[in-house]
Amino acid sequence: MISSNEKTIFGKVAYLICEEILKGNYNEEDRIPGVRDLAATYEINYNTVIRAMEVLQREEIVYQKRGIGYFVCTDAKKRLRKAQREEFMQKTLPEIFRQARLLDIGLDAIAEAWEKTK
Repeated sequence: MISSNEKTIFGKVAYLICEEILKGNYNEEDRIPGVRDLAATYEINYNTVIRAMEVLQREEIVYQKRGIGYFVCTDAKKRLRKAQREEFMQKTLPEIFRQARLLDIGLDAIAEAWEKTK
């Protein structure tokens, strides 16, 4: 699945599109902006966006209608959320806990900070 730690430009573009799906900016069966539009938006080469879309197609996040464009697959948001939750729980959260212990930040302080973000 697409990771937030992706190193390639096309991987980062794929991740940004996944974030837009998770935010609800692109819903199931919605058309995603054209490859040329995305290339202009991200100020990158058209072929880089094509590679990002190929990755997303392999992951069954988007599908292509020839001559029309790319569309969000059914259940893409659900599958993305599941995969990114797993990555967060396995990689990000343990690092946050490690740093909290080092800095002597308790769960109460973390919960308080969490409530302030709502």
